[in-house]
Amino acid sequence: MLRRLAAALGVAALGLVAGCRTLPAVAPAAVPWEQRRPQLQARDHFELKGRIAIAVADQGVNANLQWTQAGARTQVTLEGPLGVGAVRISAAGDDLSIVNADGQRMDSDAAHAELVARLGFDPPLQSLRYWIQGVPDPAAPATETPQPGQQRLAALAQAGWSILYTSYMAVGDEWLPSRLTVQRDSVRVRLLVDDWRL
Repeated sequence: MLRRLAAALGVAALGLVAGCRTLPAVAPAAVPWEQRRPQLQARDHFELKGRIAIAVADQGVNANLQWTQAGARTQVTLEGPLGVGAVRISAAGDDLSIVNADGQRMDSDAAHAELVARLGFDPPLQSLRYWIQGVPDPAAPATETPQPGQQRLAALAQAGWSILYTSYMAVGDEWLPSRLTVQRDSVRVRLLVDDWRL
């Protein structure tokens, strides 16, 4: 009798342990979008790693991406088949510089020209720091399309660009984009985020 009871308790305990393993992760708290938007726009320190695919007309570029935002300064490293390997981009306001894999540094107009030569377009880095967080750039008007029943965006249109958010990931108590497409005319940029660090 005691053996049967012990066996039953053992099975029950295993069931509880197995049940604990399958419990879903706690979802981030639902904060109203009108409150979340300014919080995200005010965030000026974050890092992300991922992959990027750029298509301009019939030309395409794929690269690994690392983005570091430190205050007003944006640091972007692209590594992959960009012709000559890694490219490090640094921007703050109108200040732009690029260092290529050979250690050659270009600033201002030369840096913008180099981006166009390598990527096929001059990316709007000042706005992208907001778009990749799932919010519009507060410096310009925008049209927002919210996800039904969610406190985040499905799409965004700003400064002639359209941004489509196809997937989000839980990062601590926050939802942040994990897949997005940025498009304007013949330029299409697809970004897949593997890791966010806030």
